[in-house]
Amino acid sequence: MALDVEREQEEKKRKKKKRRKKRERGEKSSVPFSPMMIEDDSALRTGGRGLSDQWADSVGMRPRTTERHITVHKRLVLGFAVSILALLIVTMIAVLLSLRFEECGASAAAAASAAEADRNPGGAPARTNSSVAGTSHRPGEEIGRPAASGGLVPGSPEPKEPLEEEEQGRWQPWTQLRLPGHLKPLHYNLMLTVFMENFTFSGEVNVEVACLNTTRYIVLHASRVAVEKVQVAEDRAFGAVQVARYFLYPQNQVFVVVLNQTLEAQRNYNLKIIYNALIENELLGFFRSSYVLHGERRFLGVTQFSPTHARKAFPCFDEPIYKATFKISIKHQATYLSLSNMPVETSVFEEDGWVTDHFSQTPLMSTYYLAWAVCNFTFREMVTKSGVIVRLYARPDAVRRGSGDYALHITKRLIEFYEDYFKVPYSLPKLDLLAVPKHPYAAMENWGLSVFVEQKILLDPSISSISYLLDVTMVIVHEICHQWFGDLVTPVWWEDVWLKEGFAHYFEFVGTDYLYPGWNMEKQRFLTDVLHEVMLLDGLASSHPVSQEVIEVTDIDRVFDWIAYKKGAALIRMLANFMGHSVFQRGLQDYLTIHKYGNAARSDLWNTLSEALRKNGKYVNIQEVMDQWTLQMGYPVITILGNGTVDNMIVITQQHFIYDSRARLRTTEFGNSSYLWQIPLTIVLGNRSHISSETIIWVSNKSEHHRITLNKESWLLGNINQTGYFRVNYDLRNWRLLIDQLMQNHEVLSVSNRAGLIDDAFSLARAGYLPQNIPLEIIKYLSEEKDFLPWHAASRALYPLDKLLDRMENYNVFNEYILKQVATMYIKLGWPTINFNGSLVQASYQHEELRREVIMLACSFGNKHCHQQASTFISDWISSNKNRLLNLSLNSEVVLDQDAIDVIIHVARNPHGRDLAWKFFRDKWKILNTRYGEALFMNSKLISGVTEFLNTEGELNELKNFIKNYDGVAAASFSRAVETVEANVRWQKYYKEELFHWLRKALRH
Repeated sequence: MALDVEREQEEKKRKKKKRRKKRERGEKSSVPFSPMMIEDDSALRTGGRGLSDQWADSVGMRPRTTERHITVHKRLVLGFAVSILALLIVTMIAVLLSLRFEECGASAAAAASAAEADRNPGGAPARTNSSVAGTSHRPGEEIGRPAASGGLVPGSPEPKEPLEEEEQGRWQPWTQLRLPGHLKPLHYNLMLTVFMENFTFSGEVNVEVACLNTTRYIVLHASRVAVEKVQVAEDRAFGAVQVARYFLYPQNQVFVVVLNQTLEAQRNYNLKIIYNALIENELLGFFRSSYVLHGERRFLGVTQFSPTHARKAFPCFDEPIYKATFKISIKHQATYLSLSNMPVETSVFEEDGWVTDHFSQTPLMSTYYLAWAVCNFTFREMVTKSGVIVRLYARPDAVRRGSGDYALHITKRLIEFYEDYFKVPYSLPKLDLLAVPKHPYAAMENWGLSVFVEQKILLDPSISSISYLLDVTMVIVHEICHQWFGDLVTPVWWEDVWLKEGFAHYFEFVGTDYLYPGWNMEKQRFLTDVLHEVMLLDGLASSHPVSQEVIEVTDIDRVFDWIAYKKGAALIRMLANFMGHSVFQRGLQDYLTIHKYGNAARSDLWNTLSEALRKNGKYVNIQEVMDQWTLQMGYPVITILGNGTVDNMIVITQQHFIYDSRARLRTTEFGNSSYLWQIPLTIVLGNRSHISSETIIWVSNKSEHHRITLNKESWLLGNINQTGYFRVNYDLRNWRLLIDQLMQNHEVLSVSNRAGLIDDAFSLARAGYLPQNIPLEIIKYLSEEKDFLPWHAASRALYPLDKLLDRMENYNVFNEYILKQVATMYIKLGWPTINFNGSLVQASYQHEELRREVIMLACSFGNKHCHQQASTFISDWISSNKNRLLNLSLNSEVVLDQDAIDVIIHVARNPHGRDLAWKFFRDKWKILNTRYGEALFMNSKLISGVTEFLNTEGELNELKNFIKNYDGVAAASFSRAVETVEANVRWQKYYKEELFHWLRKALRH
């Protein structure tokens, strides 16, 4: 019986154990897969089910022979089985919890090493391509890298994608749109070898980084580079940090290094990356250009890193907040020279015809204005009073002719001017100006190595027109200002790009006034070239604030538009005027001194300027005022009503100015009180012979009443000299008095006030705030106007109106009226006198600009004498070869890339070429977008230039249908284009007949 009982119990044990194993297998298979378990998957592979060795020994390895010789009571067996099962479940839960905890802490490193060892037999770190890593490249040897299309060229390393389990649920810093912030670069040691014969280069970058927060990942920017080798080591000689693997994540243009151990906070580490890449044939990153000298084509390599293209030349922390020092070395053939931000410290010549230039270390700076060039240019130099060496590098023939001498001389003077104005010395030992044949923009302000396209820096003052000289001057003034605003003090992030571009644009006019005091650029030309132009754009419902949110990489390109440049400059000008220029200047000096070699946000500027006012006894919260102007889109129109009332009370209202009246009605946000500004409204009173002193009224409500002493003959004028960024409207009686003043004695009003009245009147009429005849009545006085600025304002206002009407049946009525206003001054000024040698006799700036404006108006509106004279200066080639000209615009050997857009736009401006240009634009859009899509606001300029004068329902539908085929491409620019064309169509519908009716009546009298 005992044997039978023993056998029976043993049989029950075997069945129970079988059921238990089956249950365990079921539990194991039913546990859902989680990437949190991956780091300890080596334990699962060894049969331990994720348990510790101690529990595996005591539970999973009990000898079966012992069980056969033990007789156990039935209840004891059941209890034992239940306890084992419970222990198993509890242990599994504990392991899972510990794994989740380890993901967040430093203890994850050991589990990661085990998992990585399993993936990588032999313990070697994973590599992008072990056959390529560590190989050396001889000068001239072809090296590969990821192609622009996203594929690989032969010989390039194949980047590993993130492992599948890492993509499921774990924190992935490389998927974020900004760098994670765990690491901060302190210093870059960048060594480049440049092969100009096959347009490739190899690089080794060593980055010293400070670890701010514990991390296993190094994430930095890289694009279009082929990484061959990565090494990480702790800064204080504690040995290498093992690299598990690395990969490119092209969606966010980042390079990721995954480590086998955690980098510890408050320690420094060294990251070494060896890579190679192409010297691009596009105008961004490290690109190539060429020119012909003595029948021989020569090449050069130059960089354009702003805003996000340094990553195409070397792996780096490519955000403006990550300032570091840089030590650059460039190895190149001895027939070339190399340039960078700093002077050459030493040059090492080798026997094989190569030389390595080692440049001095830079101060703290951002990546976007780092620069280098490899070329065989020559130079001329000057030295400033403070010892700064200024050199101009250009093609040898251009330097020999002296084409860069003008730029060199004014750069020296401008450095001295800015040093005195800002009371902050220029921060580097030298400034090189580099004139290149091709560049995506007019210029780039790289610290110590500013790059200019040749047309914006080379000229011969003896034969160049004043307008061309002015254009070159203002580009140089702009870039030199950036050495302080942008390079020395850098915006924290791209949302406040106007903090550098707005200041540089404003100082274009201040700096040019220093060079040419009689030109009155800041008080006069600023109005037509900046204020009037940007208010057209900012009056659209599709506009945006000057400070706008930047989330994605594509948003960065979008913020570089005329709102940032021109509205930023206009707001700075308004700020300088209501603060007082001397107080404003002291505030800027403090701002630059406090934040030099660092980053600043708009709040830093507001606080410094508020403090400058406080020191001067004025208590104005600049941030409270200016946040309304920088964080809201658009601008207000002030309306002043009640002129001549008995009780001397006027009503001042403000509302958001929008060209599209339907947007004001259908969009709640445009009509409600949330759009309010604190407005520094300056006012004067006047009559036919006298004008009062200026008074300022701060308008901060939708509607306000103010007492002012007026008589029936007096008029009122607001926004004196257009220093404020807003428009002013009046009741019709006041408009009539102002028109009468212009006709009787226009010089009672300043030049700037006359230009401002013209621009406000045309814009208010275009938007439906004012009858269509008022602006046309204002310009009747122009036959007596001797100053350039009001003519320039009128010309800019008439031009869009002309394009709305030039295909209308009654266009000749409008044409005749304008010619009538222009005729007197055209006859008085005449054409320029020609010297015996064929050159034009130069007049004064104001006189030449006035004559040019009047001649352009006369010729544009069909003055026969003007056409005859013009034919002696230019040929019919453009009008008879429009098709050829448009197609040549795509040939960069004939028309430079940066000039092609202007060719297309000028054809579009001709009424006979408009349809042709519009069709060409649609047919060639893919080519144009490929060429200019990444080049900041070039696409925007092209889209606007080709579409802004379309004005029929058919053209509007063509535009909308075209956009549907390219959904999402240049969305903001196309949105503005649609709104502009809709406004053109709407104006034709509602105001065209009103205008023609008045014109016919006016011409009869």
